[in-house]
Amino acid sequence: MEITQPDPQWVMETMPMPRVMGDMVTLPNGQVLIVNGAGSGAAGWDQARDPVLSPVLYRPHGEMGSRFQTLNPSKTPRMYHSTATLVRDGRVLVGGSNPNEHYNFTGIAFPTELSLEAFSPEYLDATFDDLRPTIIAPTPNSIPGVVGYKEKVTIQVRISGTLVETMLMVNLIFPAFTTHSFSMNQRLLQLGYEKVTSLGNLTYNIEVMTPSSTNLAPRGFYLLFVVHQDIPSEGIWLKLEE
Repeated sequence: MEITQPDPQWVMETMPMPRVMGDMVTLPNGQVLIVNGAGSGAAGWDQARDPVLSPVLYRPHGEMGSRFQTLNPSKTPRMYHSTATLVRDGRVLVGGSNPNEHYNFTGIAFPTELSLEAFSPEYLDATFDDLRPTIIAPTPNSIPGVVGYKEKVTIQVRISGTLVETMLMVNLIFPAFTTHSFSMNQRLLQLGYEKVTSLGNLTYNIEVMTPSSTNLAPRGFYLLFVVHQDIPSEGIWLKLEE
């Protein structure tokens, strides 16, 4: 549902497999990764069966009937008490699983799982390196910059391939710790940009405007990504405050 439309309507699409207790993570390009969970049963102590090992990618702007894509599976069941979160390089850190009343590691169908693993979305494949923006300034490893609301900010990037300006986005992600199929505070804001200036040597300045109020973006730390043709840069931390 696009709630900004004059007469918003629900559009329904069927997921590729049953899943309960799935965790959803918003990716830098606006797509949504659905991981973890079970194919039957319910949340709670030993109530779930058929762990779903394959993540699913939801592409909200894809054609109807093809918005879901099944991805490569993990080998580790992650059910009740599992979690997932986006990290700065664009991967999704996944961990946990304890569908039992206590920490049980042996003699049961689904032992307590304390390991972590990282899922790498397709956009991190080396075949997209010529499309991938590299943020030069502010430098990715610098102390997070502080920006205000409705403030113009200049992001400098390098893109080795041909720039398609109409397929360029600068997105802020308010990161959240996703668990129990719920993620309070998770949001993505696409910043409007006023102009892109070529500096030569495959380098560009992108002028963007930060959100106008705390109604759109609560105060706090955000990951900023430059996205070109759905391929995101590595993120940098920014602190948004009044």
